[in-house]
Amino acid sequence: MAEVVRLPKMSDTMTEGVIVKWNYKVGDSVKSGDILAEVETDKATMDMEVYAKGTLLHLALQEGDAAPVDSIIAVVGAPGEDFSSLLSAAPVSAAPAAPATAAPIPAAAPVIAAEPIAQPVSMPVAESVALESTDSDDRLKASPLAKKLAQDKGIDIHQVNGSGENGRIVKKDIENFTPTATKPAPASAAVTNTAVVVSGTEGFHEVNVSQMRKTIAARLGESKFSAPHFYLTLEINMDKATVAREQMNTISDVKISMNDLVIKASAAALRKNPNINSSWLGTKIRYNHHIHIGVAIAVEDVLL
Repeated sequence: MAEVVRLPKMSDTMTEGVIVKWNYKVGDSVKSGDILAEVETDKATMDMEVYAKGTLLHLALQEGDAAPVDSIIAVVGAPGEDFSSLLSAAPVSAAPAAPATAAPIPAAAPVIAAEPIAQPVSMPVAESVALESTDSDDRLKASPLAKKLAQDKGIDIHQVNGSGENGRIVKKDIENFTPTATKPAPASAAVTNTAVVVSGTEGFHEVNVSQMRKTIAARLGESKFSAPHFYLTLEINMDKATVAREQMNTISDVKISMNDLVIKASAAALRKNPNINSSWLGTKIRYNHHIHIGVAIAVEDVLL
């Protein structure tokens, strides 16, 4: 009788896993204890054993695909056995990939998508002229009294020549205006019905994210938004620390770096200021009697 193979929980915090490599293909014989696949968890890449015996009838995931814990990833049974009822009873859907930076794991080739977005855009003449008139209104130099007087007399103020400073239209220009003293229409008003073509391309590529990078992103987000942050900048003369480091390295079995001195100083500061060495728990504050300091070092695509 056919048996399903489910993705086991391989660490206490694992919620999904990525199939890095299948060690067997459909049609191969497997037995209990065989390493069916290499699975990447949020901690590391681990070997996954199979506990069924028979022929590998079905693989639900491709290499690089992710699936939640306890989902069906394979079926083992007798050659030619019908296992469709097993899959229909518990369908498997690959876990969606989180939007984050790529990590160095075996993955499918990046998907390149590019869609040209070139299409003509036309503007009717009447609308173009109306827009130009609106823009001209914004830049029109005229006194409020002149505008009011022109409106009362039904005069198009754009046709009036201003005699004030920098061509400003004043009251007397409206009073002395005659239809013959017209102002040349701006050249921009003669708009032809031509099409404006915008051309260009948009593209992107996507790469699957490793479980480790998903966990790093989640932990950094929790740290940033669950703990109060404040920032302080100081200039400190480290000349004496440099001399002390050189002296310590002459007798130390391991090399002491400047980072080691900074970590030691941070621990001493926490010991001197115990109120800082605390945790907010929502309804109470926990003051820790011990000091733990973690250092994250960024290497390519991951943190150590």
